[in-house]
Amino acid sequence: MKLLEGKKALIFGIANKHSIAWGIAQAFHEHGAELGFSYGIPQLEKRVEPLAEELDVRFVEMCDVTKDEDIAAVFQKAADHFGQIDILVHSLAFAPQEELAGRFVETSRSGFALALDISAYSLVALVRAAEPLMPNGGSVVTMTYYGSEKVVPHYNVMGVAKAALEASVRYLAADLGPTGIRVNAISAGPIKTLAASGVAGFRKMLGYVGERAPLRRNVNQEEVGRTALWLCSDLGSGITGEVVYVDAGYHILGMPEPPEKWEQT
Repeated sequence: MKLLEGKKALIFGIANKHSIAWGIAQAFHEHGAELGFSYGIPQLEKRVEPLAEELDVRFVEMCDVTKDEDIAAVFQKAADHFGQIDILVHSLAFAPQEELAGRFVETSRSGFALALDISAYSLVALVRAAEPLMPNGGSVVTMTYYGSEKVVPHYNVMGVAKAALEASVRYLAADLGPTGIRVNAISAGPIKTLAASGVAGFRKMLGYVGERAPLRRNVNQEEVGRTALWLCSDLGSGITGEVVYVDAGYHILGMPEPPEKWEQT
């Protein structure tokens, strides 16, 4: 049974084969969706085009989400190509690397504004552009992280941006619910992606979480992809405004030390 047979999905944020968005694209393709890709900067074209060919994706466009005119142009092209869409995936986040190394209190005004613009406001802008292309309702999924609600070393302004993103999910869900458009977020555990590499000490974070999470491992992009598939299919038809955790259970812990270490003390 193909859960997305006949559905059309636009996916923003594929950077390479390690991207969470790529895991989502693979899951959608396997279940029959017709896909469109968008990437953020010209340097990514040579990485994204081969991935598009692998899944026979014919719609591949660059979009600078800090520019309303770019967003309008991409969605006009999407309207011409697809007619209408059923799914929008927002897998976008960015903060200058220097903002993800020191203390949060040292965050620059420009770094704060850029992180919030790309990582949070872009969801609002993309959903606003997508709404006219979803006359029969649809599903929107964005990607967040536990650093939105708890302090994670060096995550800094990105944690604030993800908190704004999650609040935006709730407000968008309330706005668009009457039209049948659902808006949800997936909070994935740490995964080795291009964006994650910018966070100082990410490898240590990966090891720490993998050792302490209830499942005693980290998650992967395929697991996130399958969760997005569930949320965007009819199986998730009653879910909106939610943050769904795919983190091997790490977020439930209040004192994250492995139980075997408790027994040794």
